[in-house]
Amino acid sequence: MADMVREHTGNRAVIQPAGDVVAASIGELRPIMQGLLADGVQEMVVDLTNVRMMDSRGIGFLISAYNSLRKVGGRFSVTHASGEIFDLLRTMRIHQHFSVSTDE
Repeated sequence: MADMVREHTGNRAVIQPAGDVVAASIGELRPIMQGLLADGVQEMVVDLTNVRMMDSRGIGFLISAYNSLRKVGGRFSVTHASGEIFDLLRTMRIHQHFSVSTDE
């Protein structure tokens, strides 16, 4: 689990899931996010470099993380999304709430 946190410096953390963000992986991701929030993280970045697929539970995880950080005045963003995931998040207009970037 802790190997998913690529960086945690002060109030900033980068989470890099090892694989797809789907229903089966949310059970590992949610406690990581909650632990970082409990540690006072104000800026969270989810790095999707290793993610090729995201289902509705994965999208729900991103929205939940964003909402949790917004409640404490923090910032949330997604980086290195694949073209397909980037297009999905833009189609759902999620990019209007938090930053979503791709390498493509």
